[in-house]
Amino acid sequence: MKVPVEFDEIRPFEPEELPQAYDRLLANPQFRQVLNFVLPGVPLEMIKEKMHACKTNLEFQLKFCYGFLQKLVDTYTNGCSMDVSCLDTNRRYTFVSNHRDIVIDPAFLGKGLIDKGFNTTCEIAIGDNLLSLPWVKDLVRIDKTFIVKRGLSPRETLAASKVMSDYMYFVMEQKHDNMWIAQREGRAKDSDDRTQPAILKMMAMGGGKDSIIEKLKRLHIVPLAISYELDPCDFLKAQEFQLKRDIPGWKKSAQDDVVSMQTGIMGYKSRVHYQCAPCIDDWLDTLDPDTPKTKIFDIIAEHIDHEIHRNYRLYPFNYIALDTLDGNSAHADKYTDEDKAAFDKYIAGQLAKINIENKDEAYLRERILTMYANPARNFIKASE
Repeated sequence: MKVPVEFDEIRPFEPEELPQAYDRLLANPQFRQVLNFVLPGVPLEMIKEKMHACKTNLEFQLKFCYGFLQKLVDTYTNGCSMDVSCLDTNRRYTFVSNHRDIVIDPAFLGKGLIDKGFNTTCEIAIGDNLLSLPWVKDLVRIDKTFIVKRGLSPRETLAASKVMSDYMYFVMEQKHDNMWIAQREGRAKDSDDRTQPAILKMMAMGGGKDSIIEKLKRLHIVPLAISYELDPCDFLKAQEFQLKRDIPGWKKSAQDDVVSMQTGIMGYKSRVHYQCAPCIDDWLDTLDPDTPKTKIFDIIAEHIDHEIHRNYRLYPFNYIALDTLDGNSAHADKYTDEDKAAFDKYIAGQLAKINIENKDEAYLRERILTMYANPARNFIKASE
């Protein structure tokens, strides 16, 4: 299938582009270091031969990425589960999820879809701010990623959003593939997961002249709740909160993003669960078609939030954090004294990893507690 040239700057590589992309990767010293970790002791020529045998992006994912992801699950989690019982594995969906980890969120989703009987993974929306290294950009475009342009002027943002929206309809209706996009730009550092209406507005910019509701139905949006028992980046997120608080205009560097990606991939997550809510197509049919444009995206965003919140899988640490912040034991039936001791030890260990000037331990502790408490707070509210 020929992809229209208007998508060339953002789309994944096409099959005919893969051989050159493989060769660029294999020539890169940093990528070779990654290979030494992923495939220790395997000769480069053997890897090259195996890569070049992959004629499509999906083949690359199944033959290269799947085994690595299984290794991550086995090494850095206490199990990764996924529930797609309300979906039809023969259909295609746009998964809109809360965003905890830059790499793992969409990577484990793609693996989970294969494990659950889908015959494809998903195309992944990722910001170009994370692609400062050329070899990383090559790798993600092999790995079925389409690129979200950041840091543009308002006029450029509008034009880029229209192209991206059109591309999403092309993926769904012409390529017949799933997609993943985070519910907001960037991770929710405090785990208070809220869908940005601007994401939905972007989706509705393309798709021709249908109504907003009809357009969004064509994307078959599925709210997806991702729950990590432990977030290995929690201390980095807390550190970022203090740096932003103390240093006017502080911004993350490209290296900070690399550290977050490495920590998220290699850090221990304990139990991980992906819970798919029902596709919102039928719910969209219940909306008043005369709802003003100024309100409709907020209404849909709130529904996605409710679906994500009520589908969290909570763990003892979530309830301990909530009770600690609230100064009570309202949810003491959800955890044991051993759980509480383990959580206190874990928090102390994460705080010890933070090395910044004027380290405000009380503030940093409160930030980490909030990250674990907010899913419980939102789950309880959504379940009322």
